Amino acid sequence: MRGLNKVLLIGWLGRDPELRYTHSGKAVVSFPIETHREWVTADGQRHEEVEWFNVVAWGALAEICKHHLSRGQQVYIEGRLQTRSWEDDAGKRHVRTEIVANEMVLLGERRSTLAASSAPLHADDELGM
Repeated sequence: MRGLNKVLLIGWLGRDPELRYTHSGKAVVSFPIETHREWVTADGQRHEEVEWFNVVAWGALAEICKHHLSRGQQVYIEGRLQTRSWEDDAGKRHVRTEIVANEMVLLGERRSTLAASSAPLHADDELGM
C-alpha cells in the first residue's frame, strides 16, 4: 500500500532565500512562506489567520529560487512535508517541520528579467541531503 505526502502552498516570501552548499557541493536553499486564511463565523464576524511555513529546495531548483525569488514575492510551492530533528552543541533537542519543494512557480513580478516563462520549475530527481 502506498502513502501520499504532498503539500501545495500559495504565499509570500518572508525573506530572501538563503543559499548554501553541503560538504558534497549540493545546493540547498531555505526561505519562509506566509499564507493567509480568512473566514466569516455564523454570527458574521470576519477572522484572519496567518501561518508560516519553512521551505527547502535542493539542487538546480535551489539555485533557481535564489536567483529569481525575493522577500515579498508571491509564489506557488509544491512539495512534501519532512520533519527532522537534531541536537545542538548544548544537548538541546530541536524539531523542525518543513516543506521540501520539488516545484516552484513565481506568481508575481520576477526579480530578474532573464527569468524563463511562468512554467513550473522542477527539482532534480534527487532531493535528499
